[in-house]
Amino acid sequence: MKVFCGLILREERLSDVLARLEHEFGEIDCETDLVDFDSTDYYAREMGTGLKRKWAAFRPLRERAYLAEAKHLCVELELELADGPNRTVNIDPGYVDDAQVVLATTKDFAHRVYIGKGYYAEPALIYVKGEGGYRPLEWTYPDYRTVRALRFFRDVRCEYLRQVKERHEA
Repeated sequence: MKVFCGLILREERLSDVLARLEHEFGEIDCETDLVDFDSTDYYAREMGTGLKRKWAAFRPLRERAYLAEAKHLCVELELELADGPNRTVNIDPGYVDDAQVVLATTKDFAHRVYIGKGYYAEPALIYVKGEGGYRPLEWTYPDYRTVRALRFFRDVRCEYLRQVKERHEA
């Protein structure tokens, strides 16, 4: 699998957060531009307004069991960067493989699977071969349904498949 992180934050936090994530997960090899986060106001009360959204994927391939550890590292980083009881950044890790995009979360629900350490895995997008891309599921968050997100995850999948092929040829 290929780890990625979805970020919601203020622009001034970006370089510090990316540096910290690269330290934990390795070099970024796919990323989106920073854009306004306007799909919901869910984070406004805690983090304020004017939030930005970015996704970044990391070069090293990992085993799927690493997802719980990735979520734990992101939760710890959110706490470290918090301003008192309020987070200044939301970091949601997940993974991309040839068939799906899966998110890690702290919240249980019927479609989520427990992965350890108090965390759950949620499939958010599934790859549909004939359609040449990912398809959202009924519970997929609105910003993961956008053309921008679907293009990013398609590109990450292509890089993942290239890396897997390269690994098998070595």
